[in-house]
Amino acid sequence: MSVRFGGDGQAFFRVDTPCVQESEVAESTTQATAPTYEGMEHIPRPNIRSSFWSAGAP
Repeated sequence: MSVRFGGDGQAFFRVDTPCVQESEVAESTTQATAPTYEGMEHIPRPNIRSSFWSAGAP
């Protein structure tokens, strides 16, 4: 199992095990509460700034 944070804060969660079987994911039953960016090739980067997470210090 791994969690990785990529460019500009995207989180990736991955689990590898021989016991897991891939399954289909059902369509959402609720409407999106944010823009869906239909027709765009890439989803825009997040633009929320936090004084804690965006401090730039180690």
